[in-house]
Amino acid sequence: MLSQNTIEQVWNNRSLLFESSSLEAIREVIRQLNAGEIRVATPPEQEGDTWLVNEWVKKAILLYFISQQMTPDEVGIFTFHDKIPLKRDFQEKKVRVVPPAVARYGSFLAPGVILMPSYVNIGAYVDERTMVDTWATVGSCAQIGKDVHLSGGVGIGGVLEPPQAAPVIVEDGAFIGSRCIVVEGAHIGKRAVLGAGVTITGSSKIIDVTGTEPKEYKGFVPANSVVIPGSYTKEFAAGAFQVPCALIIGRRKESTDLKTSLNDALRENQVAV
Repeated sequence: MLSQNTIEQVWNNRSLLFESSSLEAIREVIRQLNAGEIRVATPPEQEGDTWLVNEWVKKAILLYFISQQMTPDEVGIFTFHDKIPLKRDFQEKKVRVVPPAVARYGSFLAPGVILMPSYVNIGAYVDERTMVDTWATVGSCAQIGKDVHLSGGVGIGGVLEPPQAAPVIVEDGAFIGSRCIVVEGAHIGKRAVLGAGVTITGSSKIIDVTGTEPKEYKGFVPANSVVIPGSYTKEFAAGAFQVPCALIIGRRKESTDLKTSLNDALRENQVAV
């Protein structure tokens, strides 16, 4: 609570930024983020509740950027010049990191996480046993659950400003197919499957076509949904044109284990990943 009060005071009065107590509070918040002791967004305690965005933590990250100086950093043959140091101690944390994967200090990687050559930004939280595959990116403050698979080239967007904006959330057991884009605070429910090339933004139309009538969501994919890219017709002054959307074409089965369920979902609904 002491750090939170200090962060709010500094945010509202930047003349306090370079006081030793302010810098100490900012760096302590980033240390806690790095260790997974706090999060940018707190998961609900029970089903039906919403995620809580901790605005003050995002403010601390922004203040950290302002207060840090550019410094060189060398790792083997690689040379960096940045304000944010690289995350280290992967062996101690039981995280597998394949060169040249990079995670910034202030991100959290839980035990069992695998980073193929990929990138994880400050403020991100990646939970146990999640795979971040080759050239996938996890943007600032993104919240990634347990047993998630982010396939090759997936882009998980970052959200720092405004501080009250919700980060991207990908819940436990989700499978995000190759070259998918999930940005602008979009929320992917538990065990959802996104086929290759699906784009989900905060305002994307996500249309459930599994029933007799379409059901529309915006920026949210319900749990267990199987999703593919789609389009719908929209009228413009110049005429009618096709606009991208996402289509929910099936449900991932709860009755089988994760691997079997995923294979069934892809096979039955002919989803490419």
